[in-house]
Amino acid sequence: MDLNKVQKFLLKEIADLTDTPTGAYNIRSDSQSIGRQSTENVDIVPKENVSGLDIFIKPNSKGETVHIPVVMTKSGLKEEVYNDFFIGDNAEVEIVAGCGIDNCGAHDSQHDGIHRFYVGKNAKVKYVEKHFGSGEGAGRRILNPVTEVYLEENSSCEMEMVQIKGVDDTKRTTAAELKAGASMVVRERLMTHQKQQAYSVYTVSLNGKGANADIVSRGVARGNSYQKLDLKIVGNAECKGHTECDSIIMDSGRILAVPALEANNVDASLVHEAAIGKIAGEQLTKLMTLGLTEAEAEEQIINGFLR
Repeated sequence: MDLNKVQKFLLKEIADLTDTPTGAYNIRSDSQSIGRQSTENVDIVPKENVSGLDIFIKPNSKGETVHIPVVMTKSGLKEEVYNDFFIGDNAEVEIVAGCGIDNCGAHDSQHDGIHRFYVGKNAKVKYVEKHFGSGEGAGRRILNPVTEVYLEENSSCEMEMVQIKGVDDTKRTTAAELKAGASMVVRERLMTHQKQQAYSVYTVSLNGKGANADIVSRGVARGNSYQKLDLKIVGNAECKGHTECDSIIMDSGRILAVPALEANNVDASLVHEAAIGKIAGEQLTKLMTLGLTEAEAEEQIINGFLR
């Protein structure tokens, strides 16, 4: 692939790519695929009627990787992309996605990515999605990811959802349905600055005996930014569900956490934990006695919190 400086910068930030990835991949830039590769066990097929891909992971395949990052460098570009993943029974795969927008112009740039995962019996999926914005233009960087996960019996999905810098407006919607013995782990990390807004919505339905979910969201709201988290687990069988939202508020930031637990079975065990607060003064003092400035101490605490 022949990449320019901005494309390379964005791919490094969202997918830790400094060269053409090994394994299966599709690299998308400004609404076009600029590189694609299938492998023996992973087939990447462009959709016919809408923008997006169908990705097929063969049953029983192990150690597979799929990179499907998106970068946008043109101000005013708006796109909607549908990617469907079909993970065969007993397969194990790591999928690295994410989107980076560099907007140096006056018009808003927006990427709406809809990812749907159909995970077969006993299959294991790790999904990493990082969002990032850069550029000095007045146009906003807007990202609206939608993630749907359908887990068959005894399958599992581990998700890392990260947005740390540069995204002006985002609505992040995640829905999951788990059958018997299926498990889901989500770790979300968000930081907003200035007048940025981030809205996260989770709805996880535990539909089969032994299904379990552990959803943890950590956020930092700085400047005049605003974050809202709607987090709901529905227990429709004998199951276990745990949610946690832990947030730091700074400057004139605002955070609203709306947890919800719905038990529709007497053997559903559901727990929620939530905390919102400022950085503790004793934490700052301790670090400042080691020679750090107050600003440096704050950064150290935030970096550790969002790790």
